[in-house]
Amino acid sequence: MACFADRHDAGAQLAERLRSYRADAPIVFALPRGGLPVAVEVARALGAPLDVLVARRVCAPGDASCVVGAVAEGGSLCLDREAIERLDMEPAELASLAEHEADEVARRLHTYRGEGSGPDLRGRTAIIVDDGASPALVVGAAARHLRNSGAARVVLGTPVLARGSREALEPEVDALVALADLENVVEAYEHFPEVSETTALQLLSDARSFASSPAPADTVPTPLHSEVKVPAGGVRLAGLLRVPRGARGLVLFVHGSGSSRFSPRNQAVARALEDAGFGALLVDLLSEEEEREDELTGDLRFDIELLSTRVVEVVDWLSMEPATRDLPLGLFGASTGAAAALTAAAERPERVHAVVSRGGRPDLAPATVLGRVRAPVLLIVGGDDTEVLALNRTAARHLHAPTRIAVVEGATHLFSEPGALEQVTRLALHEFELYLAPQPPHLHA
Repeated sequence: MACFADRHDAGAQLAERLRSYRADAPIVFALPRGGLPVAVEVARALGAPLDVLVARRVCAPGDASCVVGAVAEGGSLCLDREAIERLDMEPAELASLAEHEADEVARRLHTYRGEGSGPDLRGRTAIIVDDGASPALVVGAAARHLRNSGAARVVLGTPVLARGSREALEPEVDALVALADLENVVEAYEHFPEVSETTALQLLSDARSFASSPAPADTVPTPLHSEVKVPAGGVRLAGLLRVPRGARGLVLFVHGSGSSRFSPRNQAVARALEDAGFGALLVDLLSEEEEREDELTGDLRFDIELLSTRVVEVVDWLSMEPATRDLPLGLFGASTGAAAALTAAAERPERVHAVVSRGGRPDLAPATVLGRVRAPVLLIVGGDDTEVLALNRTAARHLHAPTRIAVVEGATHLFSEPGALEQVTRLALHEFELYLAPQPPHLHA
């Protein structure tokens, strides 16, 4: 039995589940064309402006059924590296296919927006709305574009998910709201016709008539981070910096394995640290040009020497900035970023007071470097991430600094299990409170 009469009915039901976001003054983005009738209902219920977010699948040559990636406006890419390797696709071939689809994205955007540009997303909550028919890679590319545009939070709302796609989508967004998981998305709807371009344009026109102005200034949440550009090695690295009044210390997040300053997991930890009085800097260790190259090759994310050099340069920059130079500094490394963080701690022992690793690869740092680390180290690993846990235990034997391994039982590499990331956050906060902002000893009479 179908769950929804049509896309409009599905949108009305989805809007009820998304009402809690109304206080965030969000911007709703529809994945056209099928997502537009759903998104219109959501935007109307939330009193939010509506825009389109165009992303296109990248298919293997001669096989439209084999999706190897997706590209969104601004060139944001999401790739299926396993499929690419299985098909033995050359980087130049993949780049050509992606470029072709990027041109089509630009053409469609012009159809929907004309000469206008998208809304200012800095510090805002962005809600992606789909009817459920878009592949996970398309949604992933769309989410990455929103993060690259400065969205503080990205939420995916869809009436139905194709069974098995949740695991691929959850790492791409801060929250995922779906009303049903079905084997076949179309079965969720009694009436599921193709949405024509004419209908899509009319829906957008109608939506702009009831939500054409930006949210009142007093309802827009204050951005969590300020944008910064950190000079390093002849490039400028994009970062998000937040230093609360009376900050007790500062934590530099060192991303890895293709992650960025918009990593939902690191942003969640950063928000908790800020609530506890710590500043945070989330910075991309690759320039925009390098990131585009890395999306195609995957090489730079494993260049530990390059990443480590960039972390040291960011540490030095923080040591000169008036707002951060006097704050005790901790490093929070994830994946390959953990090796870079530990290397920076070895290079700047007088500046780095503590290092925390989340699902990290400290083993990628040379043993001689690990032996020079002086700051206390906390290695947090998922109990079910057995290979990485073994690698952490091996690396810990080379660390002469105070070192602990904290195992989050039942968690896998991304800590996506219920409550797992919250455990990571509590462990990290305790470590930074211990070494960045220790409590003064009690005086006894």
